[in-house]
Amino acid sequence: MDYGTFHGFYTLFLMFAMIGVFAWAYSKKRKPSFDEAANLVFDDEDKAKGSIKE
Repeated sequence: MDYGTFHGFYTLFLMFAMIGVFAWAYSKKRKPSFDEAANLVFDDEDKAKGSIKE
């Protein structure tokens, strides 16, 4: 196996890995958990406001 063949296989591996990451990230069954993670910032703000004594 020479360098060119290895480079070709490595490029294909990285391409399929990237497609796999995209498929995982944009799958419909992951959307609820990503929406929950996106709203964690706002949950922290509510907790911080509740802990401030006026």
